[in-house]
Amino acid sequence: MIDTILFDLDGTLLQFSQDAFIGAYFAELGKVFTRLGMEPGLSAKAVWAGTKAMIQNDGSCINSERFWSVFAGATGLDAARRGIVEAACDDFYTNEFDTVRSVMRANEISARLIRAMAAKGYDLVLATNPLFPECAVETRLGWIGLKLRDFMLITHYANSTYCKPNPGYYREVFEKIGKKPEQCLMAGNSPVEDMCAGTLGANVFLVTDCLENESGIDIGAFPRGTLAELDAYLTSMPDINRAAPR
Repeated sequence: MIDTILFDLDGTLLQFSQDAFIGAYFAELGKVFTRLGMEPGLSAKAVWAGTKAMIQNDGSCINSERFWSVFAGATGLDAARRGIVEAACDDFYTNEFDTVRSVMRANEISARLIRAMAAKGYDLVLATNPLFPECAVETRLGWIGLKLRDFMLITHYANSTYCKPNPGYYREVFEKIGKKPEQCLMAGNSPVEDMCAGTLGANVFLVTDCLENESGIDIGAFPRGTLAELDAYLTSMPDINRAAPR
């Protein structure tokens, strides 16, 4: 019996063009590096290198440490300077990052869906690829009227040791929430990063509004539809009696 819903964030609950988001994000983040006296172009390349290192993480350390060690190496930061840059980036994600919301498509479904599923008794996880700090996730959730407390678990770069599409990411989530894969449904917009949860036994739903399928994978085998159709599908599921064993 499904009693837990895992939601991807970017492109699923939060809908926008990935290219538009990346462009706006790096334009604002570059200003932070400039204020710190760093060369924006080199810093951007270091961000990409750190991101790649997180995606390739093998579970031996948390993603945040993997990112910052690679970033510091690429930019020549010593430990003290690295701490200053980390703090400045956290401040950016809490404040200036909010301007990137301009790329977001209007969406009244996500917040309503999350609250409806919570009211029906389901456990909810924000299974966003853990490439950002928690404060950046919190800011993005605010764009659709949601908060960290709306989820039993939110993955971010300081509490995860894998990234999508590594199956280890999902194993880590299932272990943290104490659920078997078959108790869970993963909803996301990538057949590679999100639907791979199905290889472990989880149920899946591919959200197609902002589909990310650069490799052209055949999506015919996946239950799929728009965010509105996901809304209808999930809210038609039975209420859960928390007093009864599951």
